[in-house]
Amino acid sequence: MKTVILEKPGRFVLTDTDSPTAPGPGEVLTKVRRIGICGTDIHAFRGDQPFFEYPRILGHELAVDVVEPGPEVGNLKTGDLCAVEPYLNCGNCIACRAGKSNCCTRLLVPGVHVDGGMREFMLLPANKLHLSGRLSADQLALVEPLGIGFHAVGRANPQPGESVLIIGAGPIGLGVVAFALLRCCRVLVTDVRAERLAFCREHFPEIHTIQAGENALSGIQNACNGELPSIVFDATGNRRSMENAVSLTASGGRLVFVGLVLGEISFNDPEFHRKELTLLASRNARGNEYPAIITHIEKGEVDTAPWVTHRASMSSLPDIFADWVAPESRIIKGMLEV
Repeated sequence: MKTVILEKPGRFVLTDTDSPTAPGPGEVLTKVRRIGICGTDIHAFRGDQPFFEYPRILGHELAVDVVEPGPEVGNLKTGDLCAVEPYLNCGNCIACRAGKSNCCTRLLVPGVHVDGGMREFMLLPANKLHLSGRLSADQLALVEPLGIGFHAVGRANPQPGESVLIIGAGPIGLGVVAFALLRCCRVLVTDVRAERLAFCREHFPEIHTIQAGENALSGIQNACNGELPSIVFDATGNRRSMENAVSLTASGGRLVFVGLVLGEISFNDPEFHRKELTLLASRNARGNEYPAIITHIEKGEVDTAPWVTHRASMSSLPDIFADWVAPESRIIKGMLEV
């Protein structure tokens, strides 16, 4: 079967690999239909993705067709189109026992810790497939990145009317925006890239956009009636931005690190204590959140159509990926068709 492998930073190769064997109990043989390109893939290509080894088959934002359900799989049939929950948890550790499968102590993510979906066929656990009879393959491939935002918003638990700042208007930040708006919050977005703020204004006209930089603080305060937002989500994966986010969060507020940076971060402890901030990490999403995300898309409450700005076949990826990740590409979400 056709497979794309990231051999080392900066080098994809298109090759053939063996097709999977027949599915075992609780497994499903699937045909990959769509692969979303995410920040993890870009960082792996650049060589600065944490918890990563080469060579690796990337791809964890997936929509798949069921080809053959294995024994003991009663809820799926051939032809079903599904989103993939790409978090392989052990089910037994302290986090899993507490229902926090997203931060399992032995978590494996296809495309990161083990090989992912940039291939024609995959064997997947049946309980990691989420069916929709209404959504397209594009929409189902976007359920996983939307899940990052959904889970992050749940971590902060915003109340109607609260002021929320999202730092970083990439796909993960856009997911946070969408679900914060569904919580009836006053939403502010800041980014260094003007074209991403323009995208936000076009598709979320009710939000406030602020250009990142030396005037950002005054712009944020003006949008919050002279105060600071009570919740700040940093979705940049940028050390400097994450360290500065403490200064942008209101006293008594919550700061959520959605992005991940390779290395250490630090901030001023007296300011952190003076404000009595709550600092939260947000990792992945949980399986029980996927049905709610799918329902929001099915109801039209989250519109993913504008997100896919770049599209290609999987086979062409080695030739076009470097162009996609260049800043001048203005990519929001790249989508591969298999």
